[in-house]
Amino acid sequence: MSNEEKNRIIGGTLYLVATPIGNLADLSERAKKTLAEVDFIAAEDTRNTARLLAAFGISRPLVSYHDHNRRERGPVIVERLLSGESCALVTDAGTPAISDPGEDLVALAAKAGVPVTAVPGCCAGLTALALSGLPTARFCFEGFLPREKKDLRLRLEALKNEERTMIFHEAPHRLCETLNAFLTVFGEARDIALCRELTKRNEEILRTTIGGAIAHYSETDPRGEYVLIVAGGDGKAIEQPTSPLLTLSPADHVAYYEKQGMTRMNAIKAAAKERGMQKNELYRILHQ
Repeated sequence: MSNEEKNRIIGGTLYLVATPIGNLADLSERAKKTLAEVDFIAAEDTRNTARLLAAFGISRPLVSYHDHNRRERGPVIVERLLSGESCALVTDAGTPAISDPGEDLVALAAKAGVPVTAVPGCCAGLTALALSGLPTARFCFEGFLPREKKDLRLRLEALKNEERTMIFHEAPHRLCETLNAFLTVFGEARDIALCRELTKRNEEILRTTIGGAIAHYSETDPRGEYVLIVAGGDGKAIEQPTSPLLTLSPADHVAYYEKQGMTRMNAIKAAAKERGMQKNELYRILHQ
């Protein structure tokens, strides 16, 4: 079978099409062809996908498929596939169905006997893992962590003795809280690579320890989306070293930075970051 025959769009097939995670030049020729020829495209955010298609002069019907409408929209898409239409599933960036509601659509399609195939490409987690400098032979993907502090702690406790390299996604406004949770469970000496803005102009890879990352972001505002690559443990019981500053009361923590010459507001900001809090939250505690 020739490549042309292999790449022919087949009706009734669901195509999982990976899209760029930042650099548009990373969209493959096969992905462009698939997006241009399927009957319709199911997108996490139709506005973002419309901009991507416009950049390559592609115009195809779009339907939204995301976490809030997947239960209703999934069966509708599968019905269209069963009727003979072809569909490309895309996420806003990277590989659909990975830490993404697309996994539900794949399961529905497979259960209904719909052929599912992939048009491979970018995946932020694997890109960051390759860049991390940490072991890559064995790893586990954890994606986004729970938002509630109790659930976050429980998830990390379950990973406390994980020996494989771990991959996490994190938003900038939650980075400091997550790093402090890592400190509590994994310890300050555990190696970590913080990968942000991958493939973009401001791409940055910070290879350090958890303690070093906390110190760095006590002085630097997190910017952009992050992939965090955390080294696995050695299988031994993990002690719980804690940064001395985190053992202080909130007031003493702020006072420490004021003694270092910081203004009160900058001291509150730095202490809040280290404690995984919003500065307004710490301000309220100090003035209760």
